[in-house]
Amino acid sequence: MTSFYAVLLTITFYLIATGLIARRLKDPASNQAKKNILVLSSLAIIFHSVILSNMIFTVAGFNLSLFNILSVSSAILSVLTLIAFMLRPLDLMLMLILPVSASSLLLAWMFPSMHLLPLDSPIGLRIHVFISIIAYSFMALAALHAVFLSIQNKHLHNHQTGGIVRLLPPLQEMEKLLFEIILVGFILLSAALTSGFVFLENLFEQHLVHKTILSILAWGLFAGLLLGHWFLGWRGRTAVRWTIGGFVCLMLAYIGSKFVLEFLVN
Repeated sequence: MTSFYAVLLTITFYLIATGLIARRLKDPASNQAKKNILVLSSLAIIFHSVILSNMIFTVAGFNLSLFNILSVSSAILSVLTLIAFMLRPLDLMLMLILPVSASSLLLAWMFPSMHLLPLDSPIGLRIHVFISIIAYSFMALAALHAVFLSIQNKHLHNHQTGGIVRLLPPLQEMEKLLFEIILVGFILLSAALTSGFVFLENLFEQHLVHKTILSILAWGLFAGLLLGHWFLGWRGRTAVRWTIGGFVCLMLAYIGSKFVLEFLVN
C-alpha cells in the first residue's frame, strides 16, 4: 500500500508549484520564480511516477485500473507541458494541469481497484497499451491547447488584447504548437491502432468493438484535420473544432470503455 504521506508530499509539491505560477503571472519576467516552478514541478512528477510504479507493477501483474491510467496520463501530460513551459510562456496551461495531476493521484490512492494485465501477457500487447496511453496523453494536451487557442481567438476577434491574451504566446505560435502536438499524437495513435490490429485478435468482439470504432473515428478526424491544414490551410476555429471532436472520440474510446467495463459491466 502506498504511503499516504508520500501522496500528500507529492500533492503538496504540485500545489506549491501551482501557487508559484499564479504569482509569476503578475511578473512573467521573473527567472528565479520560473526555476522554482521547474524544480517543484519536476519533484512532484518524479514522486508521482514512483508512487504510480508501486500502484501499477504488482506481483499479480500490471494493474491498469481506470484511476491508475488517468493518473499515468496526467503525469505524462504534466511532463509534456513542463517541457513546453521551459521553451514558451505557457504558464496558464501548466497552472491548470498540475492540480489535475494532483487530483488524479489522490483519486488513484483513495479508490484502488484491480484491472490486471498478466505478467506473462504478450510483449506486443504491452507495447500496444504503452503507446495507447502516450497517444491519449498527447491528444489530451492538444485538446487543452485548442481550448486556450479558442479563447485567444475569441478575445482577439473582439479586439481584447489584455487579460488571458497577454499571458499566452502569439496566435501564430499557438497554432503552430497545436499542429506539432497533433502530428506527434497522430503518429502515436497510428502506431497504437496498428499494434492493436497486429497483436490483438479480438478487436471487434463485443467488449472492445466500441473502443475500436471510436479510436478509428478519432484517427480519421485527426487525419482529416492534418490534411486540411496542409492542403487547405485550415486553422483557427476549424482546427479547434476538429481537435476537440477527435479528442472526445478518443476519450470515449479509452476512458469511457474502461469506465463501463470496470464499474458498469462488473
